[in-house]
Amino acid sequence: MPDMLVRLYALPEGRGSRLGPDVTIRRALTAERRIVVSWIEERFGAPWAGEAEAAFSATPTRIHIALWNGELAGFACHDVTALGFFGPTGVDKAMRGRGLGEALLLESLFAMRAAGYAYAIIGGVGPAEFYARAVGAVEIPDSTPGIYADMLSPDGTREA
Repeated sequence: MPDMLVRLYALPEGRGSRLGPDVTIRRALTAERRIVVSWIEERFGAPWAGEAEAAFSATPTRIHIALWNGELAGFACHDVTALGFFGPTGVDKAMRGRGLGEALLLESLFAMRAAGYAYAIIGGVGPAEFYARAVGAVEIPDSTPGIYADMLSPDGTREA
């Protein structure tokens, strides 16, 4: 899976939310660390939970969460695997298709821009069309396998 590049200075302005009053997108609090990391590990596995742990190590945290009626529904990290990287990010299967992923993406990218970045890298992209449409991301040539090459997996093997 390739990496993609986002021009943070060209992000769409006017972040008017289409999510409605039942949804809150905000930066996670350090006190929520165990709850959020456990939730991520249950749904997305140990590698993503490990990256989320790193996101809680910074002040302010580098993880945003989506709440649906006060319940955790999704998350997005940045600056955890490497500086300037967005991800991992995920939305609970039952909550997909409601705009939470796009809202989390934008909130994280705006936070990166506010921190002084001009560009962000989305590493090991799955849904490339989504990122291209949502934020104008473009594929970085010859970026596979990228930073995740030779990464250990939970079963002790190495990812290719």
